[in-house]
Amino acid sequence: MKKLLNKMIIGSLVFTTFSCTGDYLEINSNPYQPGDLTADDYSLGACMNNIAGCVVSSDVNTAQFTDCLLGGPMGGYFADSNSGWANTISMYNAKDDWTRVFLKSDRIIPILYTNLNNIKKISEETENPVPMAVATIIKVAAMHRVTDTYGPIPYSKIGEDGSITTPYDSQKDVYYKFFDELNDAIKVINENKELNMSPTADYVYGGDLSKWIKFANSLKLRLAMRLVYADPDKARLMAEEAVDAKNGGVIETNADNAKWDYFKTSPNPLYTATRYNQPDGCETGGDTHAAADIILYMNAYNDPRREKFFVKSEFSGIDYVGLRRGIEVPASKVTRQYSGVNVKPTDPLYWMNAAEVAFLRAEGKAIFNINTGSKSPKEYYEDGIRLSFEQWGADNVDAYLSNSYAYVGSYTDPADSKNNYSQLLSNVSVQWNDATSLDEKQERIIVQKWIANWMIGNEAWADYRRTGYPKLIPASANKSNNVVDSNKGARRMPFPQDEYISNKENMDEAVSLLGGADNMGTNVWWDCKSN
Repeated sequence: MKKLLNKMIIGSLVFTTFSCTGDYLEINSNPYQPGDLTADDYSLGACMNNIAGCVVSSDVNTAQFTDCLLGGPMGGYFADSNSGWANTISMYNAKDDWTRVFLKSDRIIPILYTNLNNIKKISEETENPVPMAVATIIKVAAMHRVTDTYGPIPYSKIGEDGSITTPYDSQKDVYYKFFDELNDAIKVINENKELNMSPTADYVYGGDLSKWIKFANSLKLRLAMRLVYADPDKARLMAEEAVDAKNGGVIETNADNAKWDYFKTSPNPLYTATRYNQPDGCETGGDTHAAADIILYMNAYNDPRREKFFVKSEFSGIDYVGLRRGIEVPASKVTRQYSGVNVKPTDPLYWMNAAEVAFLRAEGKAIFNINTGSKSPKEYYEDGIRLSFEQWGADNVDAYLSNSYAYVGSYTDPADSKNNYSQLLSNVSVQWNDATSLDEKQERIIVQKWIANWMIGNEAWADYRRTGYPKLIPASANKSNNVVDSNKGARRMPFPQDEYISNKENMDEAVSLLGGADNMGTNVWWDCKSN
């Protein structure tokens, strides 16, 4: 007989069979955690929060590598601002200890899979499949960032303890597995909606299963659109299933945004990481500042969200100016003057927002004739902008939507002219135009989606590789020895060097599945748009 989660587990089983690993969240002494939890809530809450901390890691050092130094810069959001770094992802000469993190950090896959195994035991013992279904959705949210970074990865045969000394799966097989897992999770939750999950075990949706269904369908839509060039039939099928209301719907309001809101007693890791080595008296940041790319676009559009996204620069008379990515970084007395990343220590970590879902629907319908819903591409596009303005508390959305200014111009560095970039980046306005080409429509949608996804850098990097948009300023200090084309940027990260030792028997097959050299210049499977 199925039981509610808050009446589940015999206490002696909790602390022996089901004890959860990954105490870096300090859940055992967290004053934000209610004090009257039953043993079952306590154990499940620990497991669920530990796996949630594997999407964007709650560990500061891990998040710095995956989001501040990889996804953020490659997606055009962040710029490295530590002059002491001679080898960086932005200059395409990063060492293994920077590029290996998604696969080899002990803060991601080992914690994810060990806690998944414990949640599986909880679900089996209580005859309640809901916890494992929710955990599976989180697993896909975490692991799609991993395969999008490397291409082929160990996935179907990863051990229960997170061991990756196993054969690699092709990226196509990984994505197909994602769809199967999301479909199964959606089905399980839809069939068990009466089994509410304890809010103390869920810092994302407070135990609201209907919202987990919407996130799962939205994530399925995101992954489906990733495949529009590599596997268009599968992309269409999965996208149209995802938006089908009978399956539970997708995220359509900001109240349903997927965000891990855990940071009431410990700071948001991106807040801490961006401010590493921040000079005394400086408010703009330390190791990371806002990138020139996104500020250049938002300045061109006179975007009211700038004050929400960025810390104002220290340059006299210039409110918002970003630091160019992929340059020889100057001393901190110079970099401190550029605009910073406006993130608060108590801010949640966003996984997905309603604006992104609206833009996915707009692109699917406008560019690929996928039935993503009853609205027109223009309506979904404008919904995306309105939802983003609402999410960030910005005003004057109607004026923004009617903005016909169409030139995102060259970049002028206020501190050093050698970092200037003289070419026009884009001539696409905010205002929708049904009469334009498919290419222009796609660029318009992706640029606004990119702005709306601020700080979800790995998603921005994936869109940039998949579509070519937004057009970004190329690195001026390309140290890849001609491996990476500056105008295209890095396409992936190399497999961790340790894999060639600890998993040697499987690495030849891994590189074969990749279909090219194991370096930053080789495309992943879904990165195959012809132009």
